[in-house]
Amino acid sequence: MDLFVATRNSGKLIELRDILRPLNINVRTYDEFPHIKPVAETGTTFEQNAVLKASQTAKQTNLITLADDSGLEVDCLAGQPGVYSARFAGQNATDSMNNEKLLDLMDGVPLGSRQARFVCAIAIASPDKVIGTVTGVCEGHIALEPDGSGGFGYDPLFVASGYNYTFAQLSSEIKNKISHRGKALNKAFILLEKLVLSEPG
Repeated sequence: MDLFVATRNSGKLIELRDILRPLNINVRTYDEFPHIKPVAETGTTFEQNAVLKASQTAKQTNLITLADDSGLEVDCLAGQPGVYSARFAGQNATDSMNNEKLLDLMDGVPLGSRQARFVCAIAIASPDKVIGTVTGVCEGHIALEPDGSGGFGYDPLFVASGYNYTFAQLSSEIKNKISHRGKALNKAFILLEKLVLSEPG
């Protein structure tokens, strides 16, 4: 089965391919479809944005499409950066710029008050309908300073509950098991498995 994955984030693509590998799905990407118009993420929730991306991209590619919207919610910042996680420090912000802004806003907040969670919503759509949506959550806290060289986004600052290392310090195997995206993809895996089994031939 061909599956278009609506992300230009190379880190996300690697994680997606790792988790979906047992299904033997042919993952298609933007590299093969340079004409695709970007989808405006106008939703106010991760799920709304994932549905927008999946359904509108499926219409353009004429393929079953998986899209995710994910981000970080920090309790002491009233849920920020939320759906603006990727562009927290500006439209063309780098990961380090976003991390720096987050740390600046949390300056002086003690470790016991730095609760946060990563949230990932995944939508799967065909050109004519939304097949399903799933959500994964990983609770944790924001470290006082970045640590680790792996991962992407806010990984150098996020410490999952029960762990003493940031996401950027964990192996991809452990991160994929406990992360918000890993949890959401495990749920999406079940939806995709049903689609693969229903494919003719």
